[in-house]
Amino acid sequence: MRMHANMTDDARLRRARRSTKLRWLCVLMAGIAIAGADIPRVAVAAVALVAVDVVSVADGYRASKLRGTTVINNANEKIGSLDDLIIGKDRVLFAVIQVGGFLGLGSRLIAVPYSSLQISDDGRRIVLPGATKDELKGLTEFKYR
Repeated sequence: MRMHANMTDDARLRRARRSTKLRWLCVLMAGIAIAGADIPRVAVAAVALVAVDVVSVADGYRASKLRGTTVINNANEKIGSLDDLIIGKDRVLFAVIQVGGFLGLGSRLIAVPYSSLQISDDGRRIVLPGATKDELKGLTEFKYR
């Protein structure tokens, strides 16, 4: 006599469900194995290292030291302080300057091209030529993401 003959309908149904789950698991595992085998291999390009003049790099400005430095205009008027430096995705460097307000209250941020700044050799004096408080108010406010 077969073993399944004495099983109730409920027991047969549970056994069939387990069998179906096992089959689906096997199909899933086989699919994963096949998909893993068909992953295209990406060629790794060698990175060309460029020797730099470390002395001239060391003579540059550290962003961490420039942050918080007062920014003035040609008339020696304080227009704000350097809040941050941001490298755009196009690799262009921007200076974020906090302008307006008093002691940080009521101030706002603007972004200008880094190349428009004139920085003293010691990095303690930053000038944004031609900037007036009225012109800065007209610039679009910068917001961090």
